[in-house]
Amino acid sequence: MPTATRVFNFSAGPAVLPLPVLEEAQRDLIALPGVGMSVMEISHRSKTFEDLLHKAQDDIRALAGVPGNYKILMLQGGATLQFSMVPMNLLGAGQTADYIDSGSWADKAAKEAKKVGKVNIAATTKGDNYSRLPEQPELKLTPGAAYVHMTSNNTIEGTEWTSLPAVGDAPLVSDTSSNMFSGPVDVARHALIYSGAQKNLGPSGVTLIIIREDLLARSTDALPVMLNYKIQAENDSLYNTPNTFGVYILGLTMKWLRSLGGLEAIAKINQRKAGKLYAEIDRTGFYRGTARKQDRSLMNVTFRLATEDLEKTFVKESTAAGFDGLKGHRSVGGMRASIYNAFPEEGVDALVSFMREFERRHG
Repeated sequence: MPTATRVFNFSAGPAVLPLPVLEEAQRDLIALPGVGMSVMEISHRSKTFEDLLHKAQDDIRALAGVPGNYKILMLQGGATLQFSMVPMNLLGAGQTADYIDSGSWADKAAKEAKKVGKVNIAATTKGDNYSRLPEQPELKLTPGAAYVHMTSNNTIEGTEWTSLPAVGDAPLVSDTSSNMFSGPVDVARHALIYSGAQKNLGPSGVTLIIIREDLLARSTDALPVMLNYKIQAENDSLYNTPNTFGVYILGLTMKWLRSLGGLEAIAKINQRKAGKLYAEIDRTGFYRGTARKQDRSLMNVTFRLATEDLEKTFVKESTAAGFDGLKGHRSVGGMRASIYNAFPEEGVDALVSFMREFERRHG
């Protein structure tokens, strides 16, 4: 029998969605009000779907103060496809792209770009196991770079940029997949922002792109049409059939975010949630945070225990207690609590209580 009981889902993605969004989607799944069909059945060429798409775009503009000279696209292929699309569209012959290597996904992005053109690793903290972010003086930027690429939040290692690096006149490109809309974002400081939806924006299968219009001129006709930002922008993300259900859920999530009071309001909630968890991690030393304190992520809280056996026990007991997804990424081990926008604060409180009781019994 299906159960309505929901565990506390700490998964890094696909991640927890807002309960009001799930409830509205459930209520209207069989037939959208006034339409008589499911959102999964309507034509992407219909006025109904175009209205859904444009409402989502309008809410994104309102939430982030997106300037009028930026296009908002909703594509497919995840952030990983953007690792290729960014250099294919923006890295011209004879140019160099700068990449700031601050984590596993930043490293993957740079490796894909190297297949397209010349890449300069402007800075890397790989030697520190990505436990910290590069400092501004460490950045060795290329004069006249085609663009500078950064990863705003490192999901696996639990680090997050709290201010943007200074990159001069170079276009700044940012993979914001795991902290997009977790707080205010200065869109005008970026030339291109991309984000897989499955952490803070909606379900997997939609990739949000915010791109400054002048960059579209770099997309050449030699590119495959589906990988061409200019063609996607000219067709309003409707060159082919988009992920209609994903766009619909993303739109509901944007509406939910606005109902909370926008990005300033969600930032305060996220700071409070993460603060409680980091306070418990730091309380006695039984738990050990893995990221440098000033670089700690509000979205992905990473920590270790004294031994791997103790960590296995923690995962087993936490799962039995109704917590899911706390095991760290397979490449780094340890624990990871992903507490995105939709993760309820009572879940953080419950985990803190569990951690304290676990320490009492095993410390």
